[in-house]
Amino acid sequence: MKCRLALILLCLGLSACQSSNPYVASANPIPPAPAQAAHTLDLSAYPAAPRDYGRYRNWAWVNDQLPTGSAWADSAQLAEAIGNGLDQRGLRPAMNNQPADVRVSADVRLETRLRQYREDAYNPYYGGGMGYSHYDGYHGGGYGAYATVPIVRTYQEQVIVVRISLFDGKSGQPVWSASAETASGGDQSARGKALRQAVQQALKAYPPS
Repeated sequence: MKCRLALILLCLGLSACQSSNPYVASANPIPPAPAQAAHTLDLSAYPAAPRDYGRYRNWAWVNDQLPTGSAWADSAQLAEAIGNGLDQRGLRPAMNNQPADVRVSADVRLETRLRQYREDAYNPYYGGGMGYSHYDGYHGGGYGAYATVPIVRTYQEQVIVVRISLFDGKSGQPVWSASAETASGGDQSARGKALRQAVQQALKAYPPS
């Protein structure tokens, strides 16, 4: 009797599994593309084209004004150093009010840097152990040795920081910028040399590869 009842329940379970699924898959059709899609190029779907720095041939200052100088170097000194650096990289000043391919801005400032250097000092120390005396042979005295003791020294250094920025002459968008620093130097001649070195270091990365 129990076996017959179990068989009946099994048949009912199988018939329930074979019943139709109440959940029916459905999908809405994809809407048609707009009419202008066939004639419009979606630039956002593609990576930006690399910038052609070779088309920049001449330059002018932003707002046609010399860069701001400082008490350390006036604007004329900074403008001369940057003009010479740009000339070495194939950029010529725009002449006769012609449109400039690129606009340039720059500034110079004096900053203080904390420098550290490490030196190894040799200091004697004495430890316990057996020693030898010329007069009485072995005794229980200590023996001498040397150890390296690192010493970190900190000092301040004045440096000049030059920052140069280039902007597209048509769109005004920034296209390149760099900064560099060097020791500030002493007299007027040393300052001029330090300024030129900082400008050359900043422009060393132009044009970017």
